[in-house]
Amino acid sequence: MQSKTKIAFKRIGIALLWSGVLIGFMVLLVAAVREKDHTKCKGLKVTLKGDDRNAFIDEKDIKALINNSKDRKQNPVGMLISDINIGNLERIVERDPWVRSAELFIDNNEVLNIEVVQRDPLARVFTFSGNSFYLDEQGERIPVSDRFSARVPVFTGFPTDAVQLKKEDSLLYTQMGEMARFIATDTFWNAQVEQVIITGDRKFEFIPKLGDHVIVFGEGTDIATKFNKLLIFYREGLNKAGWNTYSRLNIAYHEEVIGTRRDGKSAPPPPMYKDSTVADVAVDDDDHSTPAPATTPKPAAAKPKADKPTATKKPAARKPEKKKAEGPKPKAVYNKPNRNRN
Repeated sequence: MQSKTKIAFKRIGIALLWSGVLIGFMVLLVAAVREKDHTKCKGLKVTLKGDDRNAFIDEKDIKALINNSKDRKQNPVGMLISDINIGNLERIVERDPWVRSAELFIDNNEVLNIEVVQRDPLARVFTFSGNSFYLDEQGERIPVSDRFSARVPVFTGFPTDAVQLKKEDSLLYTQMGEMARFIATDTFWNAQVEQVIITGDRKFEFIPKLGDHVIVFGEGTDIATKFNKLLIFYREGLNKAGWNTYSRLNIAYHEEVIGTRRDGKSAPPPPMYKDSTVADVAVDDDDHSTPAPATTPKPAAAKPKADKPTATKKPAARKPEKKKAEGPKPKAVYNKPNRNRN
């Protein structure tokens, strides 16, 4: 019985000890909070997050929003920490059109920290009336800055300045945002696409930085597929046909790239697409040739064999001629007689 009593008292003592530690910790915490509330804010620290290349705002702008000159009571520096309205200051910073979000807190050094996530522009849009705005990654508008211009692709010809868009304008706006996001996330196309033109029928064309031609994109759908198709043609087509062969390249059609030559003739480019013409392919590929010119020299090839004195071997001489006519490479048959004659 005595051992059980000792065990019970020991457990009670341990519980009381931990309770005392917990109460002491709470007392110290409350005291620290009260002491902090009765101290004054010693300064501001601004941290900007986002793409440094497209900085519409800086540390001075954020401090100017906090240290509102029209309301001296708004300045938190020198104020008691307990009197600072953190939530109100966050709302003031987030009203700036170039700020995505803001978070404010006071650290152990009594300094007010302001962490700001700024908006990153993806494209600059010009309307018919000449007004312009930036389009961010969330599809929202950013006003143009007087002191800063972002290096982003330019979209021209957007049909309206209205904020509340009609159905057809809203669809075009969405397609424009999706195309801008794709271009921004791809290193090659972000460097290659310079200007995107919105045509009168609400479709897209763009002018590349490399190459003297216009890309007919069509509707803003299947964006990745069209750009990948154009990239393949850049590698396999223009490297053979020449970058100045075509004035326009149309990638609006499914699995096709149709080029318009600078001489005005409309013809699809070589050699990897189904609708390539024989004239285009024959320049780069000897396996593609028209059958008519290859078959015309065959009678001429029989004349030197006819001059031979042995008449008994005439049937044998005709059989090789038929085999040559049925061969898979008629150009070889055509070239050999020409060399013998010369």
